[in-house]
This record gives sequence, structure tokens and C-alpha cells, in this order.
Amino acid sequence: MKARFHAFISGRVQGVAFRYFAQHIANGFGVTGWVCNLFDGRVEVVAEGEREVLERFLEEIKKGPRLARVEEVKVEWKDYQDEFVDFSIRFSSY
Repeated sequence: MKARFHAFISGRVQGVAFRYFAQHIANGFGVTGWVCNLFDGRVEVVAEGEREVLERFLEEIKKGPRLARVEEVKVEWKDYQDEFVDFSIRFSSY
């Protein structure tokens, strides 16, 4: 079953290649969506794909890259919208 999630990741998640890590993992899983740094120091992720695959992607996101320290991940599950063709890095949230 396809799904979508919207997540906010806090901790030491900027300046540690978190967005590139997320993109690499998403591409490996075939997940679509985007990742973006926020001005308040968090990282925002919107992802779509098979629910089971998204759950595995989310587990990797919770670990983060080697230099990151993920302290909190807030996730909201949503209905699949088939909005994306790939997983990209955004340089502005909106």
C-alpha cells in the first residue's frame, strides 16, 4: 500500500551532510519526495512510496549520517498523492 509521510528531524542534523544522506538512502529504496534544511536548525522530509519501504527509510533517517546526532523525529503519515518523480534536495522550505 502506498503512503506518504511528512517529518521534522531535530538534533545535530545540519552541516553534517544529512540532506545528501537522506537523498542517497531514498534513491536506494526508490522513495520519492524531498529533504530541506529549516532556518530553526531542523530538517524537513516529505516522502512517498510503499508504506513498508517508507518505514525502513524512516528507520535509516532516525540514525542519520555518521556525524549527525538525531534527537527527535516527528512524523505525520498522510495519504499517497503521487506528487514526485524523484527524491530531491530543496534549498528553501517553501
